[in-house]
Amino acid sequence: MVDRLAVLLDRFSVSAQVFNAGALCGINTLEADMGLGQLHLIRQGPLEVVYGATSLRIDEPSLLLFPRALTHRFISDPVRGADMTCATLRFEGGDQNPICAALPDAVCLPLSGIHGAGDVLALLFEEAFTQRCGRTALVNRLFEVVMIQVLRQLMETGEVKGGMLAGLSHPRLRNAIVAMHEAPAKDWTLEDLARVAGMSRTVFASTFRESLGITPGQYLQGWRVGLAQQALRHGKPLKVVASDVGYGSEAALSRAFKAHSGLSPREWKRAHATY
Repeated sequence: MVDRLAVLLDRFSVSAQVFNAGALCGINTLEADMGLGQLHLIRQGPLEVVYGATSLRIDEPSLLLFPRALTHRFISDPVRGADMTCATLRFEGGDQNPICAALPDAVCLPLSGIHGAGDVLALLFEEAFTQRCGRTALVNRLFEVVMIQVLRQLMETGEVKGGMLAGLSHPRLRNAIVAMHEAPAKDWTLEDLARVAGMSRTVFASTFRESLGITPGQYLQGWRVGLAQQALRHGKPLKVVASDVGYGSEAALSRAFKAHSGLSPREWKRAHATY
């Protein structure tokens, strides 16, 4: 089986920073922090979570993921509270990170339902609720491991409907998507991608659109532009970027870039200079 996460995580990193370990009592509001998501691990509740028009009751040890900045409120017993540990998530490129963009606004999973995470979660809680040297660095890394396990879980169970993660959940489409991820500069044709997926051209095209909501060509363009944006943030010259992501010239990349993002590469770079 192809590794559906390897290239994604290699090209678009996710880092965690723990900011709470202990009981949250009463009502606590966590304001949206632009450019950052949050991952909460609830060891013991009960806990009510309110975000937007949604109210969620958590009665068992659970994971709660907000991949993008979103104000939310925790309501727990004012005396006993809820035992939990929390971390901010920084997706490289912010909301335009393809992993971040592919996730729903909120994900809530029982800890017991995250396959293979038991040992990692046990160690994370042990470290988070004690004071030992290297604690923060270790808990940060463990949160990142849990994030990878969540992504794996969502793909293996097909819980995300639509978008990249839905495509990566499909037993055939994922082969074509990973191929595009691994070789974005290749001159992919619809026939090439269908062959990689082991499907006919017609069935591949229709299944891809039904699952992801866009055509394979649109997906490839979006992936290439995302890589170009990442390279521009890192200071690469536009001419080099164009070649690296599969466009023969700066002009060709600029046309695709503007069609996808509404801005030219230079306009986009100025607008996103803070990321």
